[in-house]
Amino acid sequence: MSEIVKFVNHGAAGITPALALKVLRQLPQWKLEFTQIQAPKFPHLVDQLEFLTDAVEDAVEGAYQELPYLAVAQAVFALLFAHRKISFIPGGITEMNGADHSSVVRAVLIQNEKAFAIYAGTQGLNWQQITSQP
Repeated sequence: MSEIVKFVNHGAAGITPALALKVLRQLPQWKLEFTQIQAPKFPHLVDQLEFLTDAVEDAVEGAYQELPYLAVAQAVFALLFAHRKISFIPGGITEMNGADHSSVVRAVLIQNEKAFAIYAGTQGLNWQQITSQP
């Protein structure tokens, strides 16, 4: 997992407020796209992506200002990674569909667990159902 964390942190370092705002405009379309993800071995992935999408929307729009910018930047990076359908794992290995996206999302959730748990609570969401489970 440490290599994934390094990958996420490196990617998040390039997320500027201007890029986060640009991503914000795309999120409604991406939410629909994420619902089409077929990753049966990672049943929480779609819900986790939806959670990160909502968190980014609220943070970038200013509706929730308590989320640290690093958490927002990492979430934006994870959403970009999932949207662009970038993969570490060759496409022919179907039993691993979603593994790389799940790993990136989980790295973001784990690194920012306290901040995201508080955010989830303010939204009336059960953090235990969202958390870092594959």
